[in-house]
Amino acid sequence: MPLSLTLDFTLQQGAFDVELHEHVEANAIALFGRSGAGKTTVLDVVAGLRRPREGRIVAGDSTLFESDRGIDVPARHRRMGYVPQDVALFPHLNVRHNVTYGARHTRGDTLAKVLAVLDLEAFLERRVDQLSGGEQKRAAIARALMADPRMLLLDEPLSALDVALQRRVLPHLIRVRNELGIPMLYVSHQAEEVRAIADWVIKLDGGRVVAAGPPDEVELP
Repeated sequence: MPLSLTLDFTLQQGAFDVELHEHVEANAIALFGRSGAGKTTVLDVVAGLRRPREGRIVAGDSTLFESDRGIDVPARHRRMGYVPQDVALFPHLNVRHNVTYGARHTRGDTLAKVLAVLDLEAFLERRVDQLSGGEQKRAAIARALMADPRMLLLDEPLSALDVALQRRVLPHLIRVRNELGIPMLYVSHQAEEVRAIADWVIKLDGGRVVAAGPPDEVELP
């Protein structure tokens, strides 16, 4: 089911400000733009890590932030599965313990399905430092999914990988979208990635929306 997402806010950080007035219903929404456009800032706002100056953020039927009504749901209660560029896995734990750390899902069949979609079954007992970059990314995504998120927030999930690894990880992200049905807010500056994963694109430049729509209707260089 597509997620209804309202991003209607202004945020000031030093001399830079971000302003959005978007309402989207989609399974996978890409925030696209060059470095410094404000993409990660928007992700942080949705996650509850940055507080807008004013406005409103609604995910599904849940109001996460509304300045006029004094609503600002703490990050820990927003149920957002945030996967940062630095995957932030625990190096002293194996994949199993990383993936299940803080899990809201406790049923074994849920874990089995997540591991199958991300092709991680063979790596459960391996330490993080024994994994490739792509395997670490997949483990971080699995951990976010086990927290039972209403939405996955993915910050440049393929950016630190070489081209060969990108091509191996991207199909797993598509499987997460298609087989698990978890909506995504996906940051990227790669047009090919966005066309493959997103059904709606918000293109940012200088903290402003310069275009929005399906990937085949938004200019992606």
